[in-house]
Amino acid sequence: MQIRNLLLSMVAGSIVLASCNPSNTKVNLKTMADSAAYAIGVDLGNNIKKNLPEAPGGKELNPDIILQAFSTIMKGDSGLISSSKAGAITQGYFVKCQSEEGGKNKAAGQKFLAENGKRSGVTTTASGLQYEILKAGTGPKPSAENTVKVHYHGTTIDGTVFDSSVDRGEPVTFGLGQVIKGWTEALQLMPVGSKWKIYIPSELGYGEQAAGPKIKPNSVLIFEVELIGIEPAAAAAPAPTK
Repeated sequence: MQIRNLLLSMVAGSIVLASCNPSNTKVNLKTMADSAAYAIGVDLGNNIKKNLPEAPGGKELNPDIILQAFSTIMKGDSGLISSSKAGAITQGYFVKCQSEEGGKNKAAGQKFLAENGKRSGVTTTASGLQYEILKAGTGPKPSAENTVKVHYHGTTIDGTVFDSSVDRGEPVTFGLGQVIKGWTEALQLMPVGSKWKIYIPSELGYGEQAAGPKIKPNSVLIFEVELIGIEPAAAAAPAPTK
């Protein structure tokens, strides 16, 4: 998740927390405006519940402190931190946490690849990409300009599934110029009809950036990829794992 989205989640969370009544008093929805207000709270609550715990450092944020600060400012009182400094402090916190998480992921990924590369059947290329052949194909190999049709199943090194055309039951067609570097390299090595397991270092994936809640900064990505065919360029669709 980008820092801007983290900040938006924080704002949403503050609004939701401020609307919570500790005594759990029943809310009466007498008008359409009341219902709309409540619905907004539901949407914001779902957003913060889903996104904030996944953000670097999000689980360490105390909701009671967020609520207290929100209530103070809404009443027009002076807070412990000035409005002019609040944005920079929030930004700094998330940047620091993202950097720390990225460092841990980087170390874990390097350790994983070092051990994985020692396994029989695993090949490591000059770029650091690793692959093992699950099924050998006999067809042509695509070029970087080609459009391909594939089935794939993507996980992180801890087994978390973040994207899978296999689970959706529908192959995907896309141009090799649309995808992360690890995909572009691996698929050019694969003959049509092949099924490989590829291990993509973070530098060939999304690097220091997160890509959704399940792909953290500096994550190694693992894919089982079946290259079904090479398609006309006009058949290209949005790239996977987005």
